[in-house]
Amino acid sequence: MGAAIERCAGALTHARAYFGHGTDNARDEAAELVFFVAGIPHELGAAAYGRRLTVRQGKRIADLLHKRTKLRVPLPYLTHRAFFAGLELYVDERVLVPRSPIAELALRKFAPWIEAGRVRRILDIGAGSGAIALACAKAFPRARVDAVDVSRAALRVCRRNVAKLRLKSRVAVLRSDHFSGVAGRRYDIIVSNPPYVGEREMRRLPREYRHEPRLGLASGVDGLDSVRVILAAARKHLRDDGLLVVEVGNSEHALMRAFPRMPFIWPEIEIGGGGVFIVRAADLEERQDSGRQ
Repeated sequence: MGAAIERCAGALTHARAYFGHGTDNARDEAAELVFFVAGIPHELGAAAYGRRLTVRQGKRIADLLHKRTKLRVPLPYLTHRAFFAGLELYVDERVLVPRSPIAELALRKFAPWIEAGRVRRILDIGAGSGAIALACAKAFPRARVDAVDVSRAALRVCRRNVAKLRLKSRVAVLRSDHFSGVAGRRYDIIVSNPPYVGEREMRRLPREYRHEPRLGLASGVDGLDSVRVILAAARKHLRDDGLLVVEVGNSEHALMRAFPRMPFIWPEIEIGGGGVFIVRAADLEERQDSGRQ
């Protein structure tokens, strides 16, 4: 196995594959590919490197590697699995590959900005595969979570993951364009990884991203169309001491220009990067700027 991992890593490097769908380097992605085909858990680590692969497994690795390097298909779409906040999820091209730095905040129960023990209702806008909603359900075992998305195709994937993790009793999967499907409901936490890629950035995305649903990426000229909707309506869906948590990625600077008076909190995130803001419900009461382009 170790030799196969090295060969795959070399091929990925030679092909100049782009890493941004669960791994950030050739060797880690090669290890995921080989461990997946071999059916071996990652927990074994280097102890598994001495194992021999069958001829059939070798051919399967070569086939997946070809699709990854020649067609630029993100590896999670080939293995149909992704890891997020300690959870293993099913994914395919109906949803974005889960990779949000919100995973780290969920594992920390959004501390110190909210008291975990009082959280009872959570809303995940643009749930996709359900990764964030499910991570929140695990982090807050006494809470109910509404996972909403405008895409019916994405919701089918989300429901599959909810069932896989046996969380149907606490995670409701609903079709909703932002808040349209949850009228009248209020939450302790509203969390979202909405589309936030602007027009210029969309044109420059690596080929790997072309396999992901455009609906989950593109969001107007400056990438803030969806974020504006969330900021405008979040307050009436938040409890008085609630939190809004949103990922905006590379659109962070555009957001700051559009909402210069909004008291955004930008938490430090060690593993998954940055580009996530938090706003307290009280700070959404009287927005002093419109966020217009």
